[in-house]
Amino acid sequence: MTEPGARQRWVILAICCAGLFVVSLDNTVLNVALPSLRRELHASVAGLQWTIDAYLVVLASLLMLGGSTADRIGRRRVFRIGLASFAFGSALCALAPSLPWLVVFRVLQAVGGAMLNPVAMAIVTNTFVDPRERARAIGWWGGVAGISMTTGPILGGALVETIGWRAIFWVNVPIGLAALVLATRFVPESRAARPRRVDPVGQLLVITLLGSVTYAVIEAPSGGRAPLAGAAVAVVALVGLLIYEPRRAEPLIELRLFRRASFTGAMITAVCAFAALGGFLFATTLYFQGERGFSALEAGVHMVPMAAMGLVSSPLSGRLLAGYGPRLPLLVAGAGLTAAGILLAAAHAESSDVLIYPAFVLFGIGFGFVNAPITNTAVSGLPRDQAGVAAAIVAAGRQVGSALGVATAGALIAAGRTTTAWWVIAGCGATVLLLAWATTGALPEARHLAPAGRQTSG
Repeated sequence: MTEPGARQRWVILAICCAGLFVVSLDNTVLNVALPSLRRELHASVAGLQWTIDAYLVVLASLLMLGGSTADRIGRRRVFRIGLASFAFGSALCALAPSLPWLVVFRVLQAVGGAMLNPVAMAIVTNTFVDPRERARAIGWWGGVAGISMTTGPILGGALVETIGWRAIFWVNVPIGLAALVLATRFVPESRAARPRRVDPVGQLLVITLLGSVTYAVIEAPSGGRAPLAGAAVAVVALVGLLIYEPRRAEPLIELRLFRRASFTGAMITAVCAFAALGGFLFATTLYFQGERGFSALEAGVHMVPMAAMGLVSSPLSGRLLAGYGPRLPLLVAGAGLTAAGILLAAAHAESSDVLIYPAFVLFGIGFGFVNAPITNTAVSGLPRDQAGVAAAIVAAGRQVGSALGVATAGALIAAGRTTTAWWVIAGCGATVLLLAWATTGALPEARHLAPAGRQTSG
């Protein structure tokens, strides 16, 4: 495959970031629409949780399959299919007549999203050959993820207030179609030199594990046997994965990656940071529009301090990553998330306009700094053929974290323990802080990415 020129490389990065933007945006933009959904579709708190977590669980479950399929049949081809599927699923969500149908269409949307995130990351990794240039590209990639996640509540609030909750899905359609046209024009086809085989048993076990864990947490406030049954199924699925996957020559989940402390640290950091974000957005949305009686737009405006600091921090994190390595931005991220959680829990900042904004500022700084170093650390030291697999696993960790954060926060709020939810967020931040010190080095490891295997052009 002929290496693209400098201008085309950055155009490819922009196209891939557009795909990442709509997938990440849908993780958070729906939060401010939850009260409107609750009124119009007569949904319970558990129903609201499933509108978010059905998307996240399916997305997390299929990310690795999407990455391996792209390595086999062509990354551009799968990326384009993903864009078309995501846009189509978004249109169906906008037309959903009831909550069950919305959940079903969210699943279809997630199937398309699973073809975008890891595939786009693999395209970026194979497009940028120079290690320093790749580090900058990954920095922008992580920055876009952070920006889309933090601006979601504001954009969602504006759309819900001016047009209605269905607009938050319609907005994905033109972005997805534009990216589809541009991908056809500018993104070259590529495949892995040795594509991984399909692992249907591993795929089924992953879906069972993530779905049953989420079900158990969401149903926990109701008591009874349902949460226990979900937990039992999750344990069986986990044991099955640990026994079955290492015996496959090409497993769905490459457990050997977890032998690297930096990769394991990146994975746990992704889960904790996104659990903090998922829980934070779910809890603050219900609080602002429920207890404070704010409109969707007012709730979104109150999130401006968090979003603004995320916008500032994300590109700064990328620059610090390129110059100093992942440890410094991750330390800042962990400190910000921890401080925000403690302020909300110990000082009851959500009930004070004086304290809530500093808490939101700290949270925005913390989350803004976390994305770029997670991706960098995950793919550092790996051959380019394995970068897509590693990125897919960590991307799945992000979605798992978001799903667990929403499920946990919802369960605690339903049980009347909102303060505990804030302490959980603080604990997630503290874990990020400790892992940053324990598992990352002082130098940007992405500069030492192993050379690529031979790529084939399509």
